[in-house]
Amino acid sequence: MAQASIPQPVLRPGDVPERIVIEGLLLRRWQAGDREARYRAILASFDHLHAWMDWADNPPTEHQDAERLEEALNWPSDRSYNFAIFDEHEQTILGMAAIHDNLGGKAVEIGYWCHVDHVGRGVITRSARALTQLLLGLDHLARVEIHCDEANVRSAAVARRLGYRLDRIEEDGITAPHESGRSMIWVKER
Repeated sequence: MAQASIPQPVLRPGDVPERIVIEGLLLRRWQAGDREARYRAILASFDHLHAWMDWADNPPTEHQDAERLEEALNWPSDRSYNFAIFDEHEQTILGMAAIHDNLGGKAVEIGYWCHVDHVGRGVITRSARALTQLLLGLDHLARVEIHCDEANVRSAAVARRLGYRLDRIEEDGITAPHESGRSMIWVKER
């Protein structure tokens, strides 16, 4: 039986900065000192996350989230560059964003979620715009994708606002309570 090949990474060392300051927000690489604030943000937003995120099947214990943070401290962590999204004064976690370098073919995916107390304030749109601009500014990258369930209208709205086009819809099964089992693949090309 043939093994599925793992796509080669597209991003190179130095392509992704550890800090991005944009429009009243700071996206920065996770730090060990973020442990308590990160855990509180995930717990506060758990119902919001549980609906769409397969990793949020149960509220994490403090120990479980500390282990996840340890993984996220690596840069990249399992081919993902994980950011905390803060207010401009770096006082409040507004959400999280990531660049996933696992698609191959000169493409990467961005993912995100917003703290439930900050939904509807443009946090994710501004963050996704900054990551998209950064990535499409790299000569060796041709495409950025956003993947979200067909029922996740808020996530799809971010892709639309940023000028992504719906490339395809794929059957992929239900992994979280509000999912339809159909993923929309949104694409923006250089």
